[in-house]
Amino acid sequence: MAESKDLSDLLYETLKDIYFAEKQILTALPKMAQAAQSAELKEAFETHEDQTAIHVERLEQVFELIGQPAEQKTCNAILGIIEEGKEVMSDFEGTDALDPGLLAGAQAVEHYEISRYGTMVSWATSLGLDEVAQLLAQTLEEEEETDQLLTEIAETTVNVQAAAE
Repeated sequence: MAESKDLSDLLYETLKDIYFAEKQILTALPKMAQAAQSAELKEAFETHEDQTAIHVERLEQVFELIGQPAEQKTCNAILGIIEEGKEVMSDFEGTDALDPGLLAGAQAVEHYEISRYGTMVSWATSLGLDEVAQLLAQTLEEEEETDQLLTEIAETTVNVQAAAE
């Protein structure tokens, strides 16, 4: 007979998934910043690296609030997105298309995180975990701001430069 699981179990499993993802992103961002040719994109990656470290700390607070150990669960989705980013860095190194490719990969990461954090905010709210929901919502807002910044960089700088060359 299957073990009975509920929404709090699902929240915990998803927290472990995003905890793994954030730590993987923390490792990937310096490589992306180093590969970026645009100073503006490089700076965005470096800024988001600092934010991601804070996101990891917030997740650790969330684990503490729900009384569960801060464990990681392999997130194949983020591993796939990061692998695609590595391919772009390798295949487009030294070309005008590198920065748009890096930026697209970064936005794929942001969209994944936005979907996860948005869902977890909703679940935490439904479970009456107001402090958890607040912490997750804070990270969600920062992920959305990063996505908007990346869109702005793409539309005003990186894509325009790549198309002109």
